[in-house]
Amino acid sequence: MILIREDATAMTHMSEAEIQGDIQEYTAWVEEIGKAGNYVSGDPLDPEGRYITKDAIHSDGPFIESKEAVTGYILVQADTIDQAVSIAKKCPVFKNGGAVEVRPVMKY
Repeated sequence: MILIREDATAMTHMSEAEIQGDIQEYTAWVEEIGKAGNYVSGDPLDPEGRYITKDAIHSDGPFIESKEAVTGYILVQADTIDQAVSIAKKCPVFKNGGAVEVRPVMKY
């Protein structure tokens, strides 16, 4: 799984044209993953959410006192984590200073 992490504050300052440009870049990236036969699923995440622990709701947003937030995910089929990393390196998030986290989904 590729978790996409972005500066949530910067995203709120993007123009509609910048947002549409980002959507086009992500769409092209996902289409490339699909053509290679590695795409399983993925979606952007709505910024509304709750951060909770056993005893309380600590935040009515996803940001948990951090400017970085997980803004989406892509689930890919890869033979190795290195192959998944290779796919993730092409993510458009890097152009805006974002990052990705690549994690294997446990099989049990």
